[in-house]
Amino acid sequence: MTEIIPAIMPTSFVDLSLKAERVRGIAPLAQIDVMDGKFVKSRSWPYMESGSASGDHFGELKSQEELLPFFDELDYELDLMIDEPEKHIFEWLPLGASRLIFHIEAIKDIELFFAHDIWKEGAREIGEQKIIEVGLAITPGTPIEEIIPYLDKIDLVQCMGIEKIGYQGEPFDERVLDMINTVRIAAPNMPISVDGGVNIETAPLLRAAGATRLVSGSAVFGAEDMALAIEALSRA
Repeated sequence: MTEIIPAIMPTSFVDLSLKAERVRGIAPLAQIDVMDGKFVKSRSWPYMESGSASGDHFGELKSQEELLPFFDELDYELDLMIDEPEKHIFEWLPLGASRLIFHIEAIKDIELFFAHDIWKEGAREIGEQKIIEVGLAITPGTPIEEIIPYLDKIDLVQCMGIEKIGYQGEPFDERVLDMINTVRIAAPNMPISVDGGVNIETAPLLRAAGATRLVSGSAVFGAEDMALAIEALSRA
C-alpha cells in the first residue's frame, strides 16, 4: 500500500509536541512543515518564536533534553519552505530528522548547492552515524524539467499538489499528475511524494500517476479518528 505521511504545521515547539504525540503509534514517520515567512508568506515553528528575529530560531528547543519530540518513537522529515535553505543547512542537520526536503524554487544557486554536497558533509561533521537523505520539492507552476537534471543526486522528489504552498486545505492542482508521470518515466525507482491536495478522491489518481508516498495534513489531523483516516487514504 502507498505510504501515508501525516504533515505537522507547528506554531510552537509545544504545538509540535502535542501533534507528534497524536501521531506516534499511528504512523512511523511525520513531516514537519517549516515556513520562514519569506519563501512563503506563512510562518511556522521555529520562525514564530520570539528569538527568531535575532537568528536564534531554536531557543525553545535548546532547553529540551530531546531534540525533536518523541524522536525515539517517531521518525521525521523536514519540509523546509525557507528562503535560500543552503545558507541554513547546519541549523537543521543536528535536530534528528532522517530527511531534509528543499524547494528547488528557494535555492538561489542550485549548481553550487549540489557541487558542495553540503548536507552529507554536514552530517559527517556533526558526527551523525547515518547520511541524512535529501529530497527536492517542486510546485506545479515550475517546469518539471528544472528538477530532472538532479534526480541522480537526490533520494526523493516531492511534487506539490497545490500551487499556493504553506497552507493546508488548498485546492488540488491537477498539473501535479503530469509532473509525477514525468519523474516516474525519468527515474523508475525514485520515491515520489505528493504534498498538498491529498484526500480520498485524489489519492487513487496520484497513485496511478506514479506517486509512492502521500503527505497529508488536514485530511489526517482534521479526522475524528486519525488512524482510520490514514488507513483509508492508504487503501484509496
